[in-house]
Amino acid sequence: MKKIVYSGLLMTAALVVAIGAMAQSKYKKPATAKPATTTAKPAATKTAAKKPTSKYAAAKTKINQVNPAADTTITPTEPVTGTSRYRTTNNNTALGTGTTTTNPSAPVTFSFDTTVQGGFDAKPEVSLRNNYAMLRTQVRDRKPLEYEDLREDDAVFSHFIWREIDAREKINQSFMYPGKDDNGDQRFFSLLLSAIKNDSVTAFSADNDRFTTPLTTSQVMSMVSGALDTVDVVDPATGAVEKVITKKPKFSPDSVYTFRIKEQIIFDKESSRMFTRILGIAPIAKQVVAGKSLPRVLFWVYYPDIRASLTKFDVYNPKNIAARMTWEELFESRFFSSYIIKSTINNPGDKSLSAFIKDPLFRLLEGENIKAKIMNYEQDLWAY
Repeated sequence: MKKIVYSGLLMTAALVVAIGAMAQSKYKKPATAKPATTTAKPAATKTAAKKPTSKYAAAKTKINQVNPAADTTITPTEPVTGTSRYRTTNNNTALGTGTTTTNPSAPVTFSFDTTVQGGFDAKPEVSLRNNYAMLRTQVRDRKPLEYEDLREDDAVFSHFIWREIDAREKINQSFMYPGKDDNGDQRFFSLLLSAIKNDSVTAFSADNDRFTTPLTTSQVMSMVSGALDTVDVVDPATGAVEKVITKKPKFSPDSVYTFRIKEQIIFDKESSRMFTRILGIAPIAKQVVAGKSLPRVLFWVYYPDIRASLTKFDVYNPKNIAARMTWEELFESRFFSSYIIKSTINNPGDKSLSAFIKDPLFRLLEGENIKAKIMNYEQDLWAY
């Protein structure tokens, strides 16, 4: 019995070994016999015989076979056309504009463009028909009234006052009226320039307010008109070049909204009344210097010289166009609002109020105090 069991175990073990050998031989490749002697191949032959593994490697291998010394340089067989902002050739133009050719033999013409002048240097457009329903003949015949003669011996009280008019205030908005008329722009600053250009009114330097250094008309216009700017305009059909010359203003007309006035207050004992005579007007422009907007006095104009010119211009009246007054009447009637910036009352240092009063609110209050002193002097002369 033991012999039979022992023989069965041996047969089972032999069967398991046979099945394992068969499974292992199914996935194992048969071994090939190597030759007894082998010869080493050169490295170049081995590299050349190696098959490229991708299409990019195949392309690089093809380029290396054509020009191995410069495998990264591609020489085009046809000229490069088109436009590019990065190409520095002669036919390079801005992106999308194409190539512009000019005709050297075509005539070069010059033209002046005054549409960018605003109210500075543009010529007034005169109406070819009557722009009003009635004939305005009185404008040509207007003349300023003569001043009363003031004798020096009769002046028992006198002081100089410097004021500033801010056109942003509601009562002073007529100074910035941008309407057009036969006389041109109706802004007060444009009227000053028109008087200097057309009526031979002399402007004086802003170095001081005593009218010591006269300025020419070209010097005054250079302050506002800026430098010449030439732009080449090419006709695409004929290739003719037209040079358009313009003058760009240094600042906008709306930036001149402050006007400084120098006046003298005199009490005349002969007529027993207080006289206020305007001596000079100076426009102040806002110009940007080093990123900051700073006021700059452009020039001074002697007021008695400009009175005749101011009678030709009407002041804009928002209530009634037929009841307009002239600019000369506005100044003589004191129809404007202003604040005092300097006076000769208790001012031995000849300084403006901003020099010793830093707070702008207190400067306004000090200006009102100066007005009260002048009024109190006139009232104290009378006995009730």
